Amino acid sequence: MSIIAQHGEIFIILACLFGFFMAWGVGANDVANAMGTSVGSKAITIKQAILIAVVFEFLGAWLAGGEVTSTIRGGIVDPALLEADPQFLVYGMLSALLAAAIWLLIASAKGWPVSTTHSIVGAIVGFGAVGLGMEAVAWGKVGTIASSWLISPLLAGTIAFVLFKSVQHLIFESHEPFAAAKRYVPGYVFLVGFIVAMVTLTKGLKHVGLDLSFGQSFLLSILLGVAIMGVGIAMQRRIKYERRADDHFGFSNVERVFGVLMIFTACAMAFAHGSNDVANAVGPLAAVISVVRSDGVIDSAALVPWWVLVLGGGGIVVGLVTYGHKVIATVGTGITELTPSRGFAATLAAATTVVLASGTGLPISTTHTLVGAVLGVGLARGMAALNLGVIGTIVMSWLITLPAGAGLSILFFFTFKGIFG
Repeated sequence: MSIIAQHGEIFIILACLFGFFMAWGVGANDVANAMGTSVGSKAITIKQAILIAVVFEFLGAWLAGGEVTSTIRGGIVDPALLEADPQFLVYGMLSALLAAAIWLLIASAKGWPVSTTHSIVGAIVGFGAVGLGMEAVAWGKVGTIASSWLISPLLAGTIAFVLFKSVQHLIFESHEPFAAAKRYVPGYVFLVGFIVAMVTLTKGLKHVGLDLSFGQSFLLSILLGVAIMGVGIAMQRRIKYERRADDHFGFSNVERVFGVLMIFTACAMAFAHGSNDVANAVGPLAAVISVVRSDGVIDSAALVPWWVLVLGGGGIVVGLVTYGHKVIATVGTGITELTPSRGFAATLAAATTVVLASGTGLPISTTHTLVGAVLGVGLARGMAALNLGVIGTIVMSWLITLPAGAGLSILFFFTFKGIFG
């Protein structure tokens, strides 16, 4: 009788527990920084952020979370090398989940916005290199993921810089900023709706049974963008001009219009994040379930059971509610001072970068993307607007993440091997 058949139920129970713990870490660290700009710019309260995250993180994970999961599950370690000892895959995935979750717990307690993607990739590389040998790790794939750590913050930072400059030029530098805001903000709302709809439709919905051509997706995304723009215009009409003695240019009224827009970008960011980062908790868990249920047969393209996505979504929500406030403070107020207009540029730039990456199946880090976008907005106002001390701490925590995940994972791998093997 094989080890997998003997301890199958224990493996599945452990995988579910560790998967939930990992999803909790994703919520406490990653979702918090997805919401940090909206809360930091005071566009929404922490309670509203949690509500938005609960709904849209869950939808993102369920509707568009399938694409990245396959990269996390089968793309880093060569499944063919595990055919002889499938229990090693089970030990490896369990240790990767536990290692990444513990590192996220430490980082969240310190308020560091680290990457959950790096944590889990580092952990899988650690067990693969030590448990199976260096040749078992697809270093090309790891290299691609590593290059995204540089590309995603640069891309998001550039988009955020351009967006914020356009806001400055079109709205803040016009003769009547409030009227200009009311004129141009619906266009920005359309952009948010269109981008998120486009990527979701082109990539995400195959496993729900919707398979649209590129042209159909494009037209449908335009319609959805227009519909969301209509909602935005209706909400905007309720904002009346208020005269304030300390506000000579009427900028506070402009920021109130952007406050409406931030609600849309917060929803977009939560959706984009759910679609990209649920894979970190769910991928290894799905791999364990698939190996146990097939009694040791390793299938790199196993379907993710629906209840696993629900477990992942649930863990993410619990993490945000219980521990998310620390990382929200770092991203929302620590790097640079955010207002709704700056927060909008950062969040839309980050969401665009994440959904593009999610569409191409590249597991990038939402954290790096968002921090890059916030830096881009800060730079648009000059170097003096940035808190370099906080940025230094963040970069240091990024550098530690991979080795920390790998080291812990190796330790747990040998522990599981000792207990069961």
